[in-house]
Amino acid sequence: MDLALHRHGPADGVPLVLLHAFPFDSRMWDGVLAHLPHDVPVLTLDAPGFGDSPAFDVVAGALGRRGEPSLETCADAVAATLRGAGVERAVVAGLSMGGYTLLALAERHRSLLAAVGLLDTKAEADTDEARAKRLRVADEAATRGADVVAGSLEDMLAPGTRAERPDVVARVRTWLAQAPPAGIAWAQRAMAARPARLTALEDLEVPGLVLRGAQDTLSPQEAAEAMVQRLSAGGELVVVPRAAHLSAVEDPAAVAAALARLHARAVGHRP
Repeated sequence: MDLALHRHGPADGVPLVLLHAFPFDSRMWDGVLAHLPHDVPVLTLDAPGFGDSPAFDVVAGALGRRGEPSLETCADAVAATLRGAGVERAVVAGLSMGGYTLLALAERHRSLLAAVGLLDTKAEADTDEARAKRLRVADEAATRGADVVAGSLEDMLAPGTRAERPDVVARVRTWLAQAPPAGIAWAQRAMAARPARLTALEDLEVPGLVLRGAQDTLSPQEAAEAMVQRLSAGGELVVVPRAAHLSAVEDPAAVAAALARLHARAVGHRP
């Protein structure tokens, strides 16, 4: 069963595919979409259990991958949805959880990738402490619902954004309040189970972008540099000032500019 896919811009050409962060849906890309060049075809997808996509167990069953939540299942669903829409080659960018899904795509469906954009993410597995926290949040989502992720706003937005940009704070707080409990649970379990995937970037031979907010405490600079070093066809490292983990929401113009450069490199790139 396909994931929800939303088309923006022209219908022809190599598309830019955007994969959202946890626990949001494709609406988080709205600001970036407004700043992208009008001639870039863009597809945004909702992860299983979020936005307009089917629940994770429905997606997993359709793929013949019943079992525990995994980012491998999410990556397979993205690939199947794109191919079902006639897309055989795409520039794919993901932020945070979307980046984890992209790394799984690079491992399992690399022929699909014309370029990769890894935003506010990392290729390392969770520490034991981080994994335990994710599993605790997953368990609590059944009783607390979206309240279980309400406190994550402080980790996602830069201090200056929280102090000076009430519109952004209100928007993110609303999205957090709308996060589906079942989606929260599966995504946390899937992220907790993910392996380290730096090697998925080796010999990829496509253009790459690694981008992070300068104040992102969840995806540190050393993690970004490690990913850039593995991109054999060359990767651009972009650090967005005055942004934290949600760089695409805090400074959509800067993120759109970096993604537009990546897309332009991919369109002209010859492996």
